[in-house]
Amino acid sequence: METEKKKIVFSAIQPSGTITLGNYLGAVRNWVNMQDEYNCIYALADLHTITVRQEPAVMRKNILDAYASIMACGIDPEKSLFFIQSHVHTHAELAWILNCYTQFGELSRMTQFKDKSAKHADNINAGLFTYPCLMAADILLYQADMVPVGADQKQHLELSRDIAVRFNGLYDNVFKVPEGFIPKNGARVMSLQDPTRKMSKSDENVNGCVHLLDTPEVIMKKFKRAVTDSEAVVRYGEGKEGINNLMSIYSAVTGKTLEAIEKEFEGKGYGDFKTTVGEAVVEALRPIKTRYEQLIKDKAYLEECYRKADETALRFSQRTLSKAMKKIGFVL
Repeated sequence: METEKKKIVFSAIQPSGTITLGNYLGAVRNWVNMQDEYNCIYALADLHTITVRQEPAVMRKNILDAYASIMACGIDPEKSLFFIQSHVHTHAELAWILNCYTQFGELSRMTQFKDKSAKHADNINAGLFTYPCLMAADILLYQADMVPVGADQKQHLELSRDIAVRFNGLYDNVFKVPEGFIPKNGARVMSLQDPTRKMSKSDENVNGCVHLLDTPEVIMKKFKRAVTDSEAVVRYGEGKEGINNLMSIYSAVTGKTLEAIEKEFEGKGYGDFKTTVGEAVVEALRPIKTRYEQLIKDKAYLEECYRKADETALRFSQRTLSKAMKKIGFVL
């Protein structure tokens, strides 16, 4: 890995269910596009998933499905480091250390903790409260220069930066303080049934979320049922959240501008528009599904990829962890 020549980018995604169209257009596609320009380190963040109760057999399947799906999107194990977080013990170890350098008040202000506590009122566990420290450990272990972030992750990155600055102030420069950036082509995909909310695999309405592994028939059905408005004009504007979302998706998968889309559907109804968007998404996902089917049948190859990446990630991250522990005063 040429750490001297290219900036290090770190990003992670949870395998809590299948990868969605929102995950792909908002994050994973950019992971693929960044592979040549940056030294990319990507993690399947399975430790984060257990803040919510998981069925063991389902969780194991989700991890392998997610790994194969992301590989199918175009992650090249020869260009990028793509590992499974729970296989690299330094993440949990540094997370505990960072817990001790993070203030209770900082964690209590995290909006995602408040949101998830409301959703899972019967299981407000300590991990749900402290997982931003694990997220900070994920990033800081690899001396990341840059972290691609969406609007809902900015708060966590800011906390990671604050923790790094605090630790460095006490023990000299142990961690690189990462910069956040919004990828040029990152699309914010909203629910097809409630376009005021981000598309989520946990959406109670199954028609709100498109999954990478959905069949073409299911994808078309979901787009045909997508929420629109009563104006029946394909244009981007205020109060047209449903159409805005569909236009953004169509733009993301075809490369067409919003202006070109408005012109293309001038005088046409929403039925035609939703069908065309659905067909474009089906075609964009078709090669990914084909590659996924090949990969998931070859468990030996998948394991070879993640085991190799796990070992490299451990060697890389152990240097940072050991440095931090020595600075604190542990006997190593």
